[in-house]
Amino acid sequence: MKVNEDFLKSMKEAFDLLRTKGPKEATAAVQRALSGKGHGHDLDSAHGNGGASNGARQAQPTQTNSAHTNTARRAGEWSQAWTNAYAQTQAHPTPHAHPHADTTIDADAPGVFSTHTFSNHAGQRSYKLYVPAVYNDTPLPLIVMLHGCTQNADDFAAGTRMNELAERHGFLVAYPNQSPAANHSTCWNWFKPEDQQRDQGEPSLIAGITREVMARYRVDPARVYVAGLSAGGAMADIMLTTSPDLYAAAGVHSGLAYGSAKGLPSALAAMKGGIRAQRHRSDAAPQRPLIVFHGDADQTVHPSNGIALVAPFDASVTDVTASAAAAAQSDAARAPHAQRRYTVQHRLAANGVEAEYWSIHGAGHAWSGGSPRGTYTDPSGPDAGEEMLRFFLAHPRQV
Repeated sequence: MKVNEDFLKSMKEAFDLLRTKGPKEATAAVQRALSGKGHGHDLDSAHGNGGASNGARQAQPTQTNSAHTNTARRAGEWSQAWTNAYAQTQAHPTPHAHPHADTTIDADAPGVFSTHTFSNHAGQRSYKLYVPAVYNDTPLPLIVMLHGCTQNADDFAAGTRMNELAERHGFLVAYPNQSPAANHSTCWNWFKPEDQQRDQGEPSLIAGITREVMARYRVDPARVYVAGLSAGGAMADIMLTTSPDLYAAAGVHSGLAYGSAKGLPSALAAMKGGIRAQRHRSDAAPQRPLIVFHGDADQTVHPSNGIALVAPFDASVTDVTASAAAAAQSDAARAPHAQRRYTVQHRLAANGVEAEYWSIHGAGHAWSGGSPRGTYTDPSGPDAGEEMLRFFLAHPRQV
């Protein structure tokens, strides 16, 4: 069907309803558009991926003039925004209605939390930087934290409590912010081929922010790490794979493996477990250690993606199942209220590089052990932030 401005109005209505009232009302608006009872026309025709809701086929609408081209482009943007935001809202529908609201950081984190901007050939991104009060002449580790869709730096800092950990253990934390201009739902574009390459696109911006912090502050180059949630977790694996000379290890929570998708349709299929995640260089041995967390009840990013992340570490696998409440004393001290059971796989690649895979039983698409002050958190799980930090500090990079 012909793409017109009415369809754009329908998508905008659905997107606004998703943010303000929830998925039920938003889905009804989309259904009205699909049936022709609302503003719009068929979603498949408006979006060049043949229906972003299921990635079933690739449509290639004819574009007869520049106005039509611009309208189709805008329709695609709204459709992508709807797809990303709807998936996130379904995973964590009601407790946090305003992910971009200002977030108050705990008084337990008395360091400096400042805003900066980085620019290069790929564009510009803002980022937040936490420098702990214990910062002195001794070079400290740096952890780069990549938020998920609909999140931002403040929200992610609050949910993961990484600033509090930085104060207690002595490290810096950088939180790059995705630009709404690059993705309406502020998802990192992990599924775009141009954003999966070293020194190109978003990887160049994230690496540039990392290097800028290293240049301006006393950072130990052997202890620079990257971690993320969901789309941010997928981008964290891209960063580790493409810049092993910069990052010593990575943490991926509810994310996907590098090379899982080459566009939005394959991304949606991979998220649902419909495409077996494969790395671009599947025959290459892992270069850096990796720790992965994934809820086995995640309905937004299928748990098979977590397994795919650690699949290359297959020379030796040891499983340990534990109850967080009955964990070792040191674990209980870190997460005294954790209730979920979990299984930890200790894995070793043929070249000796280590990985851990934490399967959190009954958990959905949320940061395990996180604070309810942030979005997409599961306070009842083991503390992913603490465990990532433990793993990171045990694996410095040889420089």
